[in-house]
Amino acid sequence: MIADAVLLALREIRRNLLRAALTTLGIVIGVAAVIIMVTLGNGASASIAQSIGSMGRDLIILQPGTRRGPGGGGAIDAPAFTMADVETIRREISGLRAVAPVGTRAVIVVSGNRNHPSQVIGTDNSYFDAREWPMQSGRGFAETEIRAGRPVCIIGQTVRAQLFGTQNPVGTEIRVGQIPCEVIGVLTVKGQSTFGQDQDDLVVMPLRTVHRRLTGNTDVGSIWISVQNPNNIEETKDDLLELLRERRHLNQGRPDDFRVNDLQEIADVMESTLGVLTAFLAAIAAISLLVGGIGIMNIMLVSVTERFREIGIRLAIGARERDVLTQFLVEAVIMSALGGLIGIVVGLAASGIGAYFLDIPFILSPGIMVVAVLFSAAIGIAFGYFPARRAARLDPIDALRHE
Repeated sequence: MIADAVLLALREIRRNLLRAALTTLGIVIGVAAVIIMVTLGNGASASIAQSIGSMGRDLIILQPGTRRGPGGGGAIDAPAFTMADVETIRREISGLRAVAPVGTRAVIVVSGNRNHPSQVIGTDNSYFDAREWPMQSGRGFAETEIRAGRPVCIIGQTVRAQLFGTQNPVGTEIRVGQIPCEVIGVLTVKGQSTFGQDQDDLVVMPLRTVHRRLTGNTDVGSIWISVQNPNNIEETKDDLLELLRERRHLNQGRPDDFRVNDLQEIADVMESTLGVLTAFLAAIAAISLLVGGIGIMNIMLVSVTERFREIGIRLAIGARERDVLTQFLVEAVIMSALGGLIGIVVGLAASGIGAYFLDIPFILSPGIMVVAVLFSAAIGIAFGYFPARRAARLDPIDALRHE
């Protein structure tokens, strides 16, 4: 019985192919839009996780100053950290893989007749350990270079490309601001961070060199900390908070004058926000499925009107109401399901193109495709039932008299 109904439905769809195609267009657009939103949302979430992961694994970043409340503008100034703070953290806090002091300064880097505006980072070898950033060529800082504040530097790939093209710069000399500096290493590619910053556009020098030759002070702008066990991040943050409040003489009741940022927490917030936004956009896209369902109901009602005599003949020669109901329901479900399948193909193709141009991973979600087809079929049943019931309840005599 079902097989016969399917054959009849396919014959009817083929007979009115253009009308059926236009009828299912709403379903196609709805399913495709939902798949595009979910697929690109998953890709964007993965891209955020990958980008934050490229900054370093299990990182905690300490920064002086605190943010004002919403709408309050920038950060409230506070005393910078010192190397004594860094040494105390290394000594007092357990379970840390690396603790790196960081001082930054914007400079112009010059090699021959080429120059490039970049950022100098003053630190030590712990910075590369904290960020899990190996050398492509050359070496890290020698202990004597760090202590003596020698003018040596390690450059990122963007600086290398701007000043040296494809040549190996190790062993050559560049000018950082007004300081001649020997290039002793080149870092591997990190790429762009989640916040839009080119991580490879930097020059790394010993912190003491930056203090003596560039900034003229001994401030530590931030402290980058990598923990050994990611499960201990919250405990480590609490220990750091307590230690720094004590060192900065903050009595109970006084607010913190520094920030303890956990990159994983930032990543979770961003992914959660993106997930909510994706679900919201997918829900809006799903509205077109309802519009498509209304279109199917409308066309099915037209089809019932056009086929009064056919329905009357079938009922007159012994067809039951259930048979007629099944025939029209199957026809509606087939149109919806076909629209869903075509929508999946269109959605996947558009998602692939969108992922390529947005430079995010293409993450296929089989579950959403199954849900899309089942939902589109359910739309066919829901919106096809009323026309099918109307056809099944026709009086055979009235149907045969219909012109």
